[in-house]
Amino acid sequence: MYVCKCWFDIHLLEEPNSLKRKRQIIKSLKDRIWNKFRVSVAEVGENDLWQKAEIGIAFVSSTGIIAEQIFSKILNLIDSEEEVEIVDMFYDIEKIKS
Repeated sequence: MYVCKCWFDIHLLEEPNSLKRKRQIIKSLKDRIWNKFRVSVAEVGENDLWQKAEIGIAFVSSTGIIAEQIFSKILNLIDSEEEVEIVDMFYDIEKIKS
């Protein structure tokens, strides 16, 4: 069993004029990630800044290869979003049981 932990530092390209608009954009992104991949996803930082967000994602997979593939698809989904840009990211895939 493998656990994948991901963190994305995101810049919002559309200048939201309020935290409410920022939250709408981030919620939409989180919902798309969850609906497509059924992974745990949350806004984990930069909650009070209009143009930045930090997203954390975690999931479990039966193999490391599948975990890499899922991570790659999540990265592609976020990267294809027109309203956001990935500024920084981190991910780790850890084997927790053989």
